[in-house]
Amino acid sequence: MSLQHSSDDKIQVIRTQPDQSLGCSFIDEQGREVPITEDMIRKACNELEKRLVKPAEQQ
Repeated sequence: MSLQHSSDDKIQVIRTQPDQSLGCSFIDEQGREVPITEDMIRKACNELEKRLVKPAEQQ
């Protein structure tokens, strides 16, 4: 599957605790470790979807 094809498939994410960490983080400008949340990933994916350019028709 490529980024050019959207999928409406839903994959259920099961966590034992609400707001459980995804287990990854990044370091901000002040050197602090910031956990990456599911909401951050969803927002980034939505932003990418908005910026996708449809390829030209092949003749």
